[in-house]
Parts: sequence; structure tokens; C-alpha cells
Amino acid sequence: MERQELLFVPLGGAGEIGLNLNLYGLDGQWLMVDLGISFADETLPGVEIVLPDPQFIEARSGNLAGLVLTHAHEDHFGAIPYLWQRLRCPIWCTRFTAAVLRRKLDDSRLKGVPLNIVAPGERFRVGPFDCALIQVTHSIPEAHALALRTPLGNVLHTGDWKLDPAPLIGSLTGSDDLEAFGHEGVLAMVADSTNILNPGTSGSEAEVRDSLLELIGRQPNRVLLTTFASNIARLETAIKVAAATGREVAAVGRSMRRMIEAGREVGYLQDIPDLVDERTASELPRQRVLWLATGCQGEPRAALTRIAAGQHPAVSLEAGDTVIFSSKIIPGNERTLYNLHNALIRAGIEVITEEDHFVHVSGHPCRDEVEQMYRWIKPEIAIPVHGEARHLHEHLAFARRLGVPQALEVRNGDLVRLAPAPAEIVDTVPTGRLVLENDGLVAAGDDLFRTRRRLMAHGTVQVGLVLDRYGTMLASPQLSAFGAVDLEREPGLRETVQTAIEDAVEELDDEAALDDEQIRTSARVAVRRAFKLVRERRPIIEVQITRLDRAALEGLLDEAGAA
Repeated sequence: MERQELLFVPLGGAGEIGLNLNLYGLDGQWLMVDLGISFADETLPGVEIVLPDPQFIEARSGNLAGLVLTHAHEDHFGAIPYLWQRLRCPIWCTRFTAAVLRRKLDDSRLKGVPLNIVAPGERFRVGPFDCALIQVTHSIPEAHALALRTPLGNVLHTGDWKLDPAPLIGSLTGSDDLEAFGHEGVLAMVADSTNILNPGTSGSEAEVRDSLLELIGRQPNRVLLTTFASNIARLETAIKVAAATGREVAAVGRSMRRMIEAGREVGYLQDIPDLVDERTASELPRQRVLWLATGCQGEPRAALTRIAAGQHPAVSLEAGDTVIFSSKIIPGNERTLYNLHNALIRAGIEVITEEDHFVHVSGHPCRDEVEQMYRWIKPEIAIPVHGEARHLHEHLAFARRLGVPQALEVRNGDLVRLAPAPAEIVDTVPTGRLVLENDGLVAAGDDLFRTRRRLMAHGTVQVGLVLDRYGTMLASPQLSAFGAVDLEREPGLRETVQTAIEDAVEELDDEAALDDEQIRTSARVAVRRAFKLVRERRPIIEVQITRLDRAALEGLLDEAGAA
């Protein structure tokens, strides 16, 4: 890296939503902004947590001046317990983010992480970067944009934000501070793209509170409200609405209870009624109960999933109760959530979502809000992040329509030179995904996951061969199949496949018959042909070979007969 260049490198969160990991480089040093996780989809069976691969910056960790966190959402800071030991850098964040992070670090028994607490607007240095956090509204307290001042130009990294005239908890977006920073002159804005496809504005938390008050007030039995545990304003709304409608609240799910603890620790949620424990709530009349539970995205180990399956030790629902999903369906989670909705509905439980009632507003800006941000900041360069390809593409076009002189479409691993001008992608760096597997980290592209996907989609066929040392078959092949074919469906199918394997092995020449790998290959080909598997069907075919001499086989048979 040349000393007089200002660089930007996304290692996660550009071309996807989640996994945020961004780097800024200057004078041979690096600043990291956010270090988040995402949740696995069906392409990674058996996996829950996905992390960005930090190998590029890990190789330069001696030049990593620090990590600045924009806020305490998992997709922005959830990877710290898993990756910090690879980086070992100081961290800067606000009090609330630190309170949440400390709990995660305690869970991981991770000691010695240097946390620097900074206040909104406070100037602090991370290596060569002059930094300040500017307050923005989001669906969690103390979210901030990061203002970077450098000799080569200023940068605004928006983080996650919105414009909410009544956020209920937390501060209004600091429009005066943003506008003042824009007046200084801003070289580049690296900006949230989540809702760029949506016209208008994102709505207000105060409107959701009014709507939930009306909705919960007319429910006849128990209500379970599930939302993101980090949305402290929504939790306060649920608790206050419950009090106004004569209900007691119990928090269900560890992350829900711990987020409430963290909020209270730094001064939020001070004027709410006390919560009751799960068992006390279970003994109350049905019309007096409001459960506040984790699991709004159908997470397999979350409280609501276990409740719906009848597996929670203290909480149960029955026909006539109501579950309110006060959250957005994150893209990719649709099938999981619809399965959960269906399970609840089959049990006679009323399910209410954002699709049929006003129970949620987004924490991200829609187009009118994004336009306002551009008018405050007036950047020379727009770099959309925090979005899938369709979001980034639309954000680029939108920025150009607003008159931004240059807009760059970047993906994870693109090394962008912001200054000297012109801004451009000058290189690519290694990037990828890691997954948490048995308390260790494994590359998402590992053969382990390819094998799991293939087993899930195509099943397996196992073949057992007993041969003498010359390759002659000493017994009929043993066959078993799991999820690939039904050996008993067609009369004679098993025998047909066994005969095909025998013929394939016997047709091998003398040299090949001594080579176990060539025998395995011939047997696999015979299985595929005998089962008439089309190209699209690719079960894993395992061939196990046992070699015995005839005398040993006769001895085994004699022993079996004597027994």
C-alpha cells in the first residue's frame, strides 16, 4: 500500500445484508468499522452462525490501529467473540454497545479486550484517522454514523440509520451535525442501501406504539409478542402497552433478558413496570399475560420456536392465544418463518405479522430519507453498501440522479482507492465466509458442507464387497441406500444392482483387480447405471472393500455354522 492513498475495502456487507466488516487504510495503517455475523441458510446445513473471513486484515494485524463499532446489532459486532483473538486490536464504541458487548465477551470467557468508551460527537484518534460518532436513529439505542477526517479527504460511513421524528428511545438523527460535516467537504459517503427500493419514509416507532396499544387491547387471551431483542424502544412499547391493557410481562429467552439488563445498566427502560418471571406469568389468567419472546426470525433455538413445538419448560400457548411478529421478515428467512406461522395456526393460535397489521417499522432509510442524507453530506463519491446486488445497483442509479459526481459499485474484496482522484477499484483482496462448527471456525467452502448438501439433496448408497486377494468376488455385494433410492420399491431391483456390480468387477483385467480404487470406481459406475440415475441425481456412493483369502473365509463360515 502506498503511503499517500486513502483506501476502502469491504470484507463483508457489500453485496449482502449482514456480515459487516469494513476497512479504511491510510499511511500504512488500517481502521476497521464493524465486525458482524449473519445466520446460515439452507446452503450450509448444520450451521447457525456465519462470519466474514478476516484473512486479509489478519495478515496485517500489526497495522490494524483499531475497530470502531457503529452499534450493537449482531450483524455489526457479533463476530468479535470469535475473531478478536486473530486481530487483537483496541475497540471504540458507546456505553450501550459496550454494555452489550461485555456480556458477549463474558459468555466467551474472552479477557483483555481493550474497550474505549466514546460519547457522540467526541473526537478520538485511531491511528492516522480523526474520528467522531454522529448520532443517528435506528432500531437500537446509540447507533451512529462514523465521520472520518483525513488529510486526503473526509469520509462519512453511515452505518445503519433512519429519520424518525419520534424514536421513543435514543436520539434523533443528528441532522445539524451531519449538515455541518457536509459543509466541511466530504470526499466519500459509504452508505446503507437496505431500503433503497422503497419510496417514501420508513415510519416512526411512536406510530407502532399506538397501533400495538389498539391491537393488544382487543386480544381476549394470552399475547406473545416477538421482536428483535435489541429493539429497546419496541421492548419498552410492549411493556407499557401491557401495563395499559392490564397485562403482566415476562421476558422469555436469554438474549431478551440480557438486552433489557444492558439497557437498564446505561439508563434506558427506567420508567417501566417490573417484569414477572416465566412461571409466575404461566399461573396468571390468560387475559392478563404478555410474553415478550425471542425468535422473530424463526431461529431454531430461540424461545418461540421451542414454545411452538411444545418444548419450552415454562411457557405454553393454546388455541385462542395470539402471537404478534413485531418485526420484518429478513430475506432468506421466509420459508422458516412461514413454517413457524403454519405450526402456530394449526394449533389454533392467531398469528399477526407486518403483512396484515401495522406492527413494525424498519430501522433503515427509505428513498426520501436517503435523498435527505445526500443533501446534507454532498459527497463527491457515493459507495453503496449494506445491501444485495439489486439494492446496490438501485442506490448507484439514485445517487447519480441526485448529482453525485462519482458512484462506485463495490463488492466484498474490492480494494478501492478513494484518493488521490479519481476513485476506482485498483485491486481485489481475499475474502470469504467462515462458519462456527463444533466451537471452531471452518471455511464455508469446505468439503464438509458440500458433502452435507449432497447428502441432503441426493442421499447415499453404500456397497460392501468381499474379495479375495486376486479380486474375485467371494460373496454377493451388500447394498444399503439412504435417501437416494428405495431398494424395495421395484421387485428384483436389489438383485439387478448386485449383478451389475459383480459383472463390473469381474470384467476388470488382472492388474486392475488388484487396485482397490479402480474396483471402487467400477462399482460406482455400475450402481449409477443399474439404478438408471440421471445426471441430476448424484448420491454419494461409498464402496467398502474387504479382502480375504479363501481359507480365511471358509474358517469364518465354519465358525458361523458351529455357532
